[in-house]
Amino acid sequence: MSEIQLTINGRQRGFSDVSPHTRLLDFLRERGLTGAKEGCAEGECGACAVLVARPDGTDRTRWTSINACLPPAVAFDGQEVVTSEGLGTAPGPRGPGQLHPVQQEMATRGGSQCGYCTPGFVCAMAAEYYRPERSAAQAPEGEQTGTEVTGEEHAADHECGPNGFDLHALSGNLCRCTGYRPIRDAAYALGQPPETDLLRRRQHEPAPEPVRTSVEGDAARFVRPGTLAELFDHLDRAREDGQDARLVAGATDLGVEVNIRHVRPPLVLAVDRLEEMRTLRVEDERIEIGAGLSLSEVERALDHRVPLLDQLFPQFASRLIRNAATFGGNLGTGSPIGDSAPVLLSLGASVVLASRDAEREVPLDEYYTGYRQSVRRPDEIIRAVRIPQPLATHAAFYKIAKRRFDDISSVAVAISVHVDDDAAVTGARIGLGGVAATPIRAREVEEALVGQPWSLETVVAAAAVMARQGTPIDDMRASSRYRSAMLEQSLLKFWAQQPAPAQEVLS
Repeated sequence: MSEIQLTINGRQRGFSDVSPHTRLLDFLRERGLTGAKEGCAEGECGACAVLVARPDGTDRTRWTSINACLPPAVAFDGQEVVTSEGLGTAPGPRGPGQLHPVQQEMATRGGSQCGYCTPGFVCAMAAEYYRPERSAAQAPEGEQTGTEVTGEEHAADHECGPNGFDLHALSGNLCRCTGYRPIRDAAYALGQPPETDLLRRRQHEPAPEPVRTSVEGDAARFVRPGTLAELFDHLDRAREDGQDARLVAGATDLGVEVNIRHVRPPLVLAVDRLEEMRTLRVEDERIEIGAGLSLSEVERALDHRVPLLDQLFPQFASRLIRNAATFGGNLGTGSPIGDSAPVLLSLGASVVLASRDAEREVPLDEYYTGYRQSVRRPDEIIRAVRIPQPLATHAAFYKIAKRRFDDISSVAVAISVHVDDDAAVTGARIGLGGVAATPIRAREVEEALVGQPWSLETVVAAAAVMARQGTPIDDMRASSRYRSAMLEQSLLKFWAQQPAPAQEVLS
């Protein structure tokens, strides 16, 4: 096995005994850093949360919380990781150690009960503590008391304290002892990091550059190529050898397969730090989003330019997952219940498929050919997603699930409607998830809307068509009848939530 270099809690070390499929969580625990725990092994509970140093522009670092139970340790070659043990100062010859402000507030306010989840909470809270945009001034009027934001249902769903602490930074952390109120109190009591804080000072320096990595062992190999050309070299060799190669960015999907299904791909290729896959361009006619950017990076970079994505982000898994997951990965899995596909279908998005010598742009509604199947050739990768402009005048995303946050959809509906000055529907795109073998467009509903007046009568008629879309099934999440009912109700709800001109009463 090749040696990897990793900075853990400020100390750089070399390691030569790491298997390509050893999770970051196991790697840390085997070295005595047992604060991070395994709870769900699926990225839902947050007991395994740690901090990693990620780029924040070209010359700064952002401390980012992720689930350590999902990515392989070798993916962090040349990178920096901070665990709960590394936040405070350890006891030494000069005296007892000191708790980090987050740890101190959790202790003071009784934020820990059984303690199993506490280190994960502390790391997620620390990421929010160091978030550069956080300040008391950030919490708008009406949020200073720490109560939930009211107003539009599709607002960002953020709950901010008087110190600007966004409580949804903890949406991926689960307390098994119902200790949320004192945890919230601890979060809202945090001030700003002092200038002398070492982790704050570290933020003013560039994040570690990605390094080429090649690690072999246990009949598997992990490779982080330095360029897109190198990536295609590895893909070509894998095809020639008849070897299954898996592309990975945040490992939020592959990590679950490794943990739960014991999948062990013989070749894993990391693409999340390739420059060509980290583009984000906003132009008059389109927006291009690199397939290697995490959803959190996309959210910050777009800065509310795409309201429909603003509705998606808070409902897509948790902040811990969004800090690692990508549009490229979510679309590449081909899952019929992935939340991004319905939204991107509604936005009229296309995927940019790149091969060694060329690129081609495929409309997303032509991309999927069957369950987890697509038109992407073996020699192609998803390099980017493109969203055409201008955006629709009316848009909404509805996720129907058993939990409001951090859950898998039973049904997902994204609706975009263009209405002209004469209140006529000039365009409509509706994306659906969870009601067919692939994400689909509700084309019959779109046809029932376009060319009609934007009125209650039009919407009621189209909603009846909506109930017949797809081929919903009965499963553990919902019955087919329920899914069909939710399709119909979503369009009626969409109408009811639209602003003036004054809506007709829906009776």
